[in-house]
Amino acid sequence: MTEKIELLLGQDHLISKERKKELQDLANEIYRQQKEMSFSKLTFVCTHNSRRSQLSQVWFWQGLEYFDIKGISSYSGGTEATAFNHRMVGALQRFGFNILKLDESANPKYLIRSGAAEEREMLLFSKKFADGFNPQKDFIAVMVCGQADAECPFVPGAYARVSLPYEDPKVADNTDKETKSYDDKVLEIGREILFMTKHLKSLNDNQ
Repeated sequence: MTEKIELLLGQDHLISKERKKELQDLANEIYRQQKEMSFSKLTFVCTHNSRRSQLSQVWFWQGLEYFDIKGISSYSGGTEATAFNHRMVGALQRFGFNILKLDESANPKYLIRSGAAEEREMLLFSKKFADGFNPQKDFIAVMVCGQADAECPFVPGAYARVSLPYEDPKVADNTDKETKSYDDKVLEIGREILFMTKHLKSLNDNQ
């Protein structure tokens, strides 16, 4: 996994200048909350909490471990709850993430393990962003889909609200482009969230 992360970190030339500015602004917001409150919590929000928000949560969790950043937590939620889409789970597993399905319900729970020397675990399942599993206040709401961004101009309890939309890979569902669409989304969001986390690391190192 380390080699794959380093490969993505070396692809920052694939991120546009405008997008880099948005990602650096998000890192600055996280750093501001860290300085003000001694912690930061991010909740990535999309409509169904099935694809992009879950993927962003996983990558930020992974990035925090890679850069050894403490005191920051990664969550996700939707404007409604559905299920962590099996196509996205499969794409993460193909990339190399260790994800275990815990049950066969309509909204199954998954356990992801870091695989590090001091292994960490995180529970993944679809939920509304206001679900009790997530922080109820003092979190940064990161809107990763256009629909949720438009539907939630105000997020109750949020310390800050940041717009960072991604296109939905589900447009390729049940087509011959499905696998590539999901694999590409893992790379795209991974590349950008890791870029953002690297900037956050530099802010912490230079304080």
